[in-house]
Amino acid sequence: MDADTDRPLAAVERLVEAVNDHDLERLVSCFAEDYINDTPVHPQRAFRGRHQVRKNWTQIFAGVADVRARVPRRAAIGNIVWSEWELSGTRADGAAFLLRGVVIFETAGDTITAARFYLEPVEETGTDINAHTRHLAGTSAGPDDRQRQ
Repeated sequence: MDADTDRPLAAVERLVEAVNDHDLERLVSCFAEDYINDTPVHPQRAFRGRHQVRKNWTQIFAGVADVRARVPRRAAIGNIVWSEWELSGTRADGAAFLLRGVVIFETAGDTITAARFYLEPVEETGTDINAHTRHLAGTSAGPDDRQRQ
């Protein structure tokens, strides 16, 4: 790390530690009051303000008591941090909780001011790439797809 990337990367590390320690107050303090969360794949899930961060993580900590965060890859350019995330644990109903994806953070010093959020639940079952591509393209399912279902 160098001086230009130390603080933005430290902001993300502080967030990971707060998640893994299940420390809601420290987690919320990682974010600016007017934090902006943009969720491009699900625009209706976008929000503004750390009050919603508190609400979201209160629910996650209550429903996934053993939640753990891993960030296997991260890189900073100026005040922007690109990070690959994995959140795992067991939900209160006993089902596995597993999210993976990318979050692109914008920081001011060691505070997170905005994020573009691309974390999604991992699908352990489903169709293969051929069926998925046909579904995306709107073409009809072939005989191989019908046999798998």
